[in-house]
Amino acid sequence: MCAKRRTTIQDVAIRAQVAPITVSRVVNNSGYVGQAVRERVQAAIQELGYVPNSLARGLRSRRTNTIALVLTDITNPFFTTMARGVEDAASDAGLMMLVCNTDEREEKELSYLRMLLQKRADGVLLVPARSGAQSLRLLRDQGVLTVVLDRRVADADTDVVRCDSERGAYELGRLLVSLGHRRVAVMAGPTGVSTSDDRVAGCMRALTEAGAADSCRVYRGELVQYSGADMAKKALAASPPPTALFAANNFIAIGALGAMHELGVRVPEDVALVAFDDLPPSLVTFPFLTVAAQPAYEMGRTAVQLLIDRLNGTAPKGRREIILPTEIIVRRSSGDPINGGD
Repeated sequence: MCAKRRTTIQDVAIRAQVAPITVSRVVNNSGYVGQAVRERVQAAIQELGYVPNSLARGLRSRRTNTIALVLTDITNPFFTTMARGVEDAASDAGLMMLVCNTDEREEKELSYLRMLLQKRADGVLLVPARSGAQSLRLLRDQGVLTVVLDRRVADADTDVVRCDSERGAYELGRLLVSLGHRRVAVMAGPTGVSTSDDRVAGCMRALTEAGAADSCRVYRGELVQYSGADMAKKALAASPPPTALFAANNFIAIGALGAMHELGVRVPEDVALVAFDDLPPSLVTFPFLTVAAQPAYEMGRTAVQLLIDRLNGTAPKGRREIILPTEIIVRRSSGDPINGGD
């Protein structure tokens, strides 16, 4: 008579439809596992009568000491600075970092995440393309520790580090109102990207409070320079044209500046311009841009610390969301008051 085969961690993983590492995290009560997945694993353990082998459990708990930063556009100075913050914090902790650039494409993002699962990265810092829901579902189901950066994701149960985009855009909108502007063109990225949506909402809130919303228009494009140029040209062709442009990120602002120069429109004498995100000295523009600056470097470092807390099992239970403030920096591009502004 043959002895009954011992139930393994792989058996539990198959029954619960998760990765073995997820079962390991539930058994060891280490790392982050969503409540629904945890309950599924615990049910599979009970059904199969799984008893962990302490030696095997110890061997499987070894880490790769590698984390991954998956972001949308490494050429954008905001993300470049964020990546430096991640790298410095990871290096301080003895971790290696992989960087994956998705170009705002969800299919490319998913491809990278599947590769990272094969490489057994200890955790992922994710700036999600578009909604990010599918990517986060994949990471959650595979038990990969994740911190979302920069953007909101609906119903996400992961830690998040971001700035208050709505508030920063609101303050920029209030600045334009205080300068006398009532016809403002708001140039933003695609609908469904939370930062773009929040910045449109914030700027329009300020304009609505001033009774100017009906005189303003929102233009949607991509978060890149050529799209900023296209949106600026469309906005300036309106009749009557706007007296100010609001750019939802730095690349849109640079593109808009180029378009206005091409059209012979002076900034700020003819049209004022404000933007979300500051620019590094190497990309300084003329006139200097009035901006809502985000602490990109601090965001990167903070995200790594949250991930390390999860890896070490020292994080509090439940989701953490760190919201950092923006700083309004007034420079020449917003110009002087018009039509009786302050």
